[in-house]
Amino acid sequence: MGAGHDHGGHQHGVSGEADRRLLWGALILLSTFMAGEVVVAFASGSLALLSDAAHMLSDVGAIAAALWAMRLAARPASLVWTYGFKRAEILAAAVNGITLLVVAGMLTVEAVRRLADPPEVAGGAVVVVALIGCVVNIAAVALLARANRSSLNVEGAYQHVLTDLYGFIGTAVAGVVIMTTGWMPADTIATLLVVVLMVHAAWGLLRQSGRVLLEGAPDHVELAAVRADLLAVDHVLDVHDLHAWTITSGLPALTAHLVVEDGCFQDGHTASLLAEVQQALHAKFDVEHSTFQFEPVAHASSETGRH
Repeated sequence: MGAGHDHGGHQHGVSGEADRRLLWGALILLSTFMAGEVVVAFASGSLALLSDAAHMLSDVGAIAAALWAMRLAARPASLVWTYGFKRAEILAAAVNGITLLVVAGMLTVEAVRRLADPPEVAGGAVVVVALIGCVVNIAAVALLARANRSSLNVEGAYQHVLTDLYGFIGTAVAGVVIMTTGWMPADTIATLLVVVLMVHAAWGLLRQSGRVLLEGAPDHVELAAVRADLLAVDHVLDVHDLHAWTITSGLPALTAHLVVEDGCFQDGHTASLLAEVQQALHAKFDVEHSTFQFEPVAHASSETGRH
């Protein structure tokens, strides 16, 4: 019986120092503006502004969580944590998705209450703050867009800030409507539109992070095609116990048991066969972290839990 294991030499799922600086820049921008927005929201009576501030608070938390996860993911592996803490970024992305849903739920409850009895809103103050918010969020989005968004961790923070930008645009429109028509429900309607965007972003984050945490096959790895390609390699008779999952963003892994001709063990052909199956896997599916167990035909009778 032979086994082969392949590790690439890449750094996966951990952003570099440049990414950390970009996230810190966005964090400082948003934190500073958020403090001023809360004051104006209470002074003007605008739920839309308050909802933007609440969303911005979740943005700040999302970026802080992303920075924390980067720090953890950079820690080396150990005898206990054999992959290090690389999945910290996936947990951070899941937390970001959950916080988006929680904030969306709170805002929906308050919006429904205000629809029944719309309060007076200072439209001018709403427009001014919303326009400033658009500028601040555009700057933050530009910073995060330059970071490594293939990391689900960074993508989670990016989606937070992007939906906040959309929210400010809606808030500015609502302020103009209030100033020109006096229709106060516009503020609440803008809030509900932001809620829809938040739920959409949250669903995307939770779906992707859930797939990683539950060890589903990566999007780009079709196991039926993998099995067919492995069977196409000379001397491979059968493939079983085929599993693929994602350790963290950009780090897919795969294992399989390959039944090969008995002669491969007798003439030492397994070494070149290992290189061949790994090359076939990497070339088409970009999977560098793979483990193959070679088995003779007779070994099948001793396997008790084939998958």
